[in-house]
Amino acid sequence: MWRYLFSIVLITIIMASCSKDNLLTSEDASLGTTADTLHFDTVFTNTGSITQRFRIINTNDQKIRLSSVSLSGGNNSVFRINVNGEAGPLVTDIEIAANDSAQVFVNTTVPPNTANLPFIIRDSILIEWNGNKRWVQLDAWGQNARYIRNGNINMNTEWNNELPYVIIGPMTIAKNVRLHITKGTHIYMHSDAPILVDGSLVVDGDTAMADRVVFKGDRLDDPYRDFPAGWPGIYFRNSSKANRLDYAIIQNAYQGMVVEGPSGSATSKLVLNQCIIDNAWDAGLLAVNSSIEANNCLISNCGKSVQLIYGGNYLFRHCTIAAYSNSWMLHKDPVLFLSDGIRINNTVQTAPMQARFINSIFWSDGGTVENEVVAVKEGTASWQVSFHDGIWKMKNPGEHISAVNMQLNADPLFESTAGAVTSYNFRLKSGSPAIDKGQPVSLPTDLDGRPRNNGLPDIGAFEKQ
Repeated sequence: MWRYLFSIVLITIIMASCSKDNLLTSEDASLGTTADTLHFDTVFTNTGSITQRFRIINTNDQKIRLSSVSLSGGNNSVFRINVNGEAGPLVTDIEIAANDSAQVFVNTTVPPNTANLPFIIRDSILIEWNGNKRWVQLDAWGQNARYIRNGNINMNTEWNNELPYVIIGPMTIAKNVRLHITKGTHIYMHSDAPILVDGSLVVDGDTAMADRVVFKGDRLDDPYRDFPAGWPGIYFRNSSKANRLDYAIIQNAYQGMVVEGPSGSATSKLVLNQCIIDNAWDAGLLAVNSSIEANNCLISNCGKSVQLIYGGNYLFRHCTIAAYSNSWMLHKDPVLFLSDGIRINNTVQTAPMQARFINSIFWSDGGTVENEVVAVKEGTASWQVSFHDGIWKMKNPGEHISAVNMQLNADPLFESTAGAVTSYNFRLKSGSPAIDKGQPVSLPTDLDGRPRNNGLPDIGAFEKQ
């Protein structure tokens, strides 16, 4: 009896196995796909996109043969496909085992045209089997651009907003040379592309978001568009002078800005007006024995926010310096660090430090950092560090800091500090302790370009309207 039952089970297994090996040719055979559309975010012309993929799923208990997987645009398509390791635009006779799948990989290189504005390109992938057809749609936004590879600016130059700039490899502004960037210009930096300023960088953005000058990485596809450290940053080197940035946005760099050495004149080496430095992996703003004036600036969600070391001369008015842990970074360093010293060859060298912070906010989330402002005095040179009419998160202000009318651990009540990285909003809510608590400092507008209260302005970069 048991032998008889065993024989039946064995025969059943063999028949099932043979059934799976049989080719399913019925028109009723169904297939699934893990996507019906692939969308590629903005792709600069003549540069390749990321590779996306989807699967073609055989939901049947028998193997099936796809007669073809093809790009509808054929050899003229700007898209490229690869099916299970075989390149298109046409791949034929693809067998998929029962309850298995085939992998389809897709990317694109967008050819240039005459359009200044972004343009859309489309195609589709046609899947054919047993007399059936199914399409997966493809689309991508293309953007013409001006490309600079390992650029050297050796004469006074102006950039405008007619087309964005894509910088590949280091770009250097030569000594005694000025690069002037007009409003609305966007500069996209490759991962190997620092801006090295030996001369002068002058940025004339304007109030409207469309008129601001933007520096950011050239990866515009999800999720890379929000990654910090997507490009090295802007470096103002020792010979640089007379730098001014109005309404500029610096995003997703390794170090947003590094400023080295004194200005060599009575004016600050770098002046920042209504600027945003956001999502830098290391320092948002790092100065080494230099001079900076910053007005109505937001430095947000950077690894080390602002670091002023080896002395220097600094003035920050109506600035918001804030850091919140997010998907990419854990906040673990103070948002402001000052020191008159630097260690060179295991020897600490010091220089005079003068720094004033007026009507500014220094804040973070949670309890990971107790003192968001840390000042370290190591030498005997002149030291003048003062804070006036601001808000800071502090447990112990320390002996090397002068503070007047500073609100201690008073939550500034920002509009939004949770959710996606791009959803942070450091404007003030109603009831914020920063409202009407500043002192007049002759800055008539805020970071949004909106008027400030002449008598009692709000603390921070934004004026509550």
